[in-house]
Amino acid sequence: MSGGATRREKKEQVKVQDRKLQKQDIVFLQWGALSHQQIEDLLQRSAEELQWELKEILGFKNYQTCMREAALLDYNVCGFWWAKEASFTPAQTSFTMAVLHMLLENIREKQMSLVENLMEFAKALGSACQCSTSEEDATSLLNTEEAIMLISYIRKSLFQKYRLYELHLSTPRDELLLGMERTIEVFTCQDAFTPLEEGISTHLFPDIQKNQEISDNLQLQEKTSATDQNDRNTVLPNT
Repeated sequence: MSGGATRREKKEQVKVQDRKLQKQDIVFLQWGALSHQQIEDLLQRSAEELQWELKEILGFKNYQTCMREAALLDYNVCGFWWAKEASFTPAQTSFTMAVLHMLLENIREKQMSLVENLMEFAKALGSACQCSTSEEDATSLLNTEEAIMLISYIRKSLFQKYRLYELHLSTPRDELLLGMERTIEVFTCQDAFTPLEEGISTHLFPDIQKNQEISDNLQLQEKTSATDQNDRNTVLPNT
């Protein structure tokens, strides 16, 4: 009897150890830039205040002139604001931001394809949705509804624009724009008068201008003569 009891005790001890190991293996991503308390404070801010705070935290000092920094700042602000509107907790918001950063780093540093990045996202999401085997804590970071919401958001914000992000993060666009040169030919005329009509030679333009002035003077004289004639023909009424 004592031998059987000892074997049962050993089996129970092994099960307890397995549960502890499984609980330790459930590790989900968290955003290292901010603590949960700092994230909770940011969740109370307005959109303008949130953008200002994230700009300082992420070090985007040239976001008003650098297109890449502006796009990345917008990417982070939109992701954080979405988590706020989804009523995520600080831990869930931290996970969301960590996933968004992980996916971008996979594009920028590892040049992962869309399929490879989808697999990485699935692994991270699986850890967050996995319930602990401990009877004391049987909850997961994200439930099914919250996971579906996050999948939908990342699909629309990143995966549907994946090629655009690849070009944006891997192509030195700023250098291309700043280093681009263009040669522009400017027409200059040394004559005092420049032709107003295309195709008119410059040596003919003064004659044309003189004829136009004569025509204008003749029209003015005709109008003056007509006015004088009307004045002479006018009959004043009897008083």
